[in-house]
Amino acid sequence: MSAFAARPLSPDTWSDFARLAERHEGVWGGCWCLGFHSEGAQRGDHRRDAKKRRVLDGTAHAALVYDGENCVGWCQFGPVDELPRIKRRRAYESLEPRAPDWRITCFFVDREYRGQGVATAALRAALKEIARLGGGLVESFPEDVTDRRTSAGFLHNATTSVFERQGFTREHPLGKHHWLMTKEISGEHE
Repeated sequence: MSAFAARPLSPDTWSDFARLAERHEGVWGGCWCLGFHSEGAQRGDHRRDAKKRRVLDGTAHAALVYDGENCVGWCQFGPVDELPRIKRRRAYESLEPRAPDWRITCFFVDREYRGQGVATAALRAALKEIARLGGGLVESFPEDVTDRRTSAGFLHNATTSVFERQGFTREHPLGKHHWLMTKEISGEHE
């Protein structure tokens, strides 16, 4: 496994993020990692510009993972009002979960780097950035792949084992294979 570095998504790193997304046709059919933002239901060519606007405005958060100078993956996170759209919403809302401060909604790993620890590096970097931003309760919805084969290209929110290795707890199942998982993160200055 390479020694990956990480940097937050920002106006300074936008071009790195954009190059990776463009190499993969905008990621998942042109999502541009906008699908969990409020405007995520809108389809069309505006998505790249909408994501860039969010980055420039400071309303898009992600931990970018680098191999040298190349961005090879990311983990998107943000406050709930920044990422209000989630999959399995009906199951989630039926649980009446504790209100989180932060939500981790998706990961993306360059096809040439899958299976090399990029998602783990991205999650660690996202949690470090969440701590820097004040910490709080973090939730996510990863997939349990125990005893079954799943293409890494379809694991948009990583696996439960990646989260468990970082100290997340399984709270409730959300359907057949996904889980609501949470972790309390202390702020850096606490």
